[in-house]
Amino acid sequence: MIDFQNGSFFKLKPGDVGDVMPIVQPMLVDGESVFAAFQSIRDRVIFTNKRIIAINVQGLTGKKKDFTSLPYAKIQAFSVETAGVLDLDCELELYFSGLGKVKFEFVGGFDIVAFNRLISNYVLG
Repeated sequence: MIDFQNGSFFKLKPGDVGDVMPIVQPMLVDGESVFAAFQSIRDRVIFTNKRIIAINVQGLTGKKKDFTSLPYAKIQAFSVETAGVLDLDCELELYFSGLGKVKFEFVGGFDIVAFNRLISNYVLG
């Protein structure tokens, strides 16, 4: 499983949903759709309408991958931190029952307020 306490893993920039579909399509359940994809250097985080899928690319060749599924139903609380003047990154913190805090850091220019509204629909709905 991914070490979610390692914040550097989750310095994410927006990615193309079309690029990740061949990877995650076989894992999606009926009625599940991807609405956002992000990537770090090798790893990816995909947000669907039912869960968050974190993909940790392992090994020298990158063929081995660890997929962690984080269902919205297990989120007990969440918070967002907007970017500032000197700190251009913004953050999303999710608190999962049985797992604890999961923190995602997004690089500058990302609209975390609009994304918070999207996540709120799935967590609170």
